[in-house]
Amino acid sequence: MCASERFRASGKFRVNANRKLIDVWLLVLCTACGDTAKLTVLERANVRTVRPELLDRLHDNDAGLTAELLQDPVVRRRNRIALDWDNAWRLDTGGSNHLDREVIDVSVRFGARIPVRPVRLIAEGCALSRAEVERLIVEGNLVSSARLSGRLSGDFTFTLKR
Repeated sequence: MCASERFRASGKFRVNANRKLIDVWLLVLCTACGDTAKLTVLERANVRTVRPELLDRLHDNDAGLTAELLQDPVVRRRNRIALDWDNAWRLDTGGSNHLDREVIDVSVRFGARIPVRPVRLIAEGCALSRAEVERLIVEGNLVSSARLSGRLSGDFTFTLKR
């Protein structure tokens, strides 16, 4: 295997049962060379402790389960992985017609729990610089019930006053 540390999910699981114990891995592919690697999902777990519906999803290579497991902090910590969220989000403001309005109310909805910096999201979505967004927050012209500094991964709303 090459020295690349970037992988993408293949969407497939490997399930190995040995008597009463089960091991489960999520297969991932190296983005540089395409080689397969395994992320441990379950290790030497008693088969009876695994919910039957989870086993069905594993055997069906459920894509939704892949997404759930990659966002699970226990799986990420066990495998020492961090997710790369570059270009994984966008703020759809419905075009540029609203940019000349006096007040804009925006609801941000997350399809997945992707951690984003609201300042960056607002800047890119509203065609502003980050410094300008920071200035608008300080002046009270950009308000939200959510904390706009740091990272968010849940739904929030904001109002932008020009």
